This record gives sequence, structure tokens and C-alpha cells, in this order.
Amino acid sequence: TLFVLEDLTNVTFNTDDLPKSLRNSHRSWAFYQLETFLTFKAQAVQSQVLKVNAAFTSQRCPKCGLIEKSNRHHDIHEYHCQQCQYRSNDDRLGAMNIAMLGQEWLDGVKYPKIIRE
Repeated sequence: TLFVLEDLTNVTFNTDDLPKSLRNSHRSWAFYQLETFLTFKAQAVQSQVLKVNAAFTSQRCPKCGLIEKSNRHHDIHEYHCQQCQYRSNDDRLGAMNIAMLGQEWLDGVKYPKIIRE
């Protein structure tokens, strides 16, 4: 079993609503904790965690491969490919592309990533 995660190193979210004393400690705590827990569980079952480059994972059509930022509609959480008409939830689409990168790694690609051509 391989657990595949986006590499969220240095990802931060707006923490302006938190007291100043908590802002730094809460910036990416949930991601770090998830990665830590998964790594621990993966080791327990002789597996591993792979962190992949998240670039274009929410913009790439898993059916035809087109990368187009305007195909993702944040406000309704939908991805609609204008080239092949594929439709999906935008978070699901990102997960599908992250899984594809994990499969590429299993197939021997040392540093899998989506490249916009």
C-alpha cells in the first residue's frame, strides 16, 4: 500500500481570526499532523507515504490531459473540461491526479509531477 499526499510544505492559510499567540502554530498544523499520523500507520503495515508536487493537480483533466485553469470553478466546486466535456467535483479531480502521480512513482518515475506544456 502506498499513501500519496500533496506536498504541502510551506502552505499556509489565513489565520487573522486567531489570537497572535496562536497564528504561527496553526498555519499548517492539520496537514503536518495528518502526514505524521499516516507515516506512523504506513510504517506499521510496512508501507510508505509519498509526497508529490501538487502543481496543476486541480487543473488537469484526468480523461484527456488538458491543463486549463479556467476549467475549475471554485464557487460551485466543479471541474468541467471544455475539450472533452469531462465533469467532476474539483476536489475529487485533484485526488484523482494525485493518485495518478502515485501510480507513476510506482511505475518508476523518480519525481512524478504534472507538467504544463
